Amino acid sequence: MAYWLLKSEPDVFGWDHLVANGVSEWDGVRNYQARNFMRDMAVGDKAFFYHSRTGLEIVGIMDIAATAHPDSTAEDPKWVCVDVRADRPFPNAVILEQIKQDASLTDMVLVKNSRLSVQPVTPAEWDRILTLGGF
Repeated sequence: MAYWLLKSEPDVFGWDHLVANGVSEWDGVRNYQARNFMRDMAVGDKAFFYHSRTGLEIVGIMDIAATAHPDSTAEDPKWVCVDVRADRPFPNAVILEQIKQDASLTDMVLVKNSRLSVQPVTPAEWDRILTLGGF
């Protein structure tokens, strides 16, 4: 199993939207590196749901429910998406500032390349974020 972090603006598609939908495409990604990470995802992988722009916080855990397939919002078939399902919300959202101040998370992609919308998370980072979030 691999771990990931996926970002979305909460006013466009937030945690509550995902919970209401059950399973949703993680669509609209138009960055090659992020697309390639989605191609690497497997059913059963876990991902953090990160609210970008507004909030700047990890708010929940998702399951990858379907592997990469054509993005229904793209005209060009080179763009793919995965399907995600809400697993559980964080008891305490983990804000970006907490992550940046934590010495064990200084190499996290979120800290080093905060603009990337789909990114890998190491098992050690995953465990630390879970602890910060109250799990």
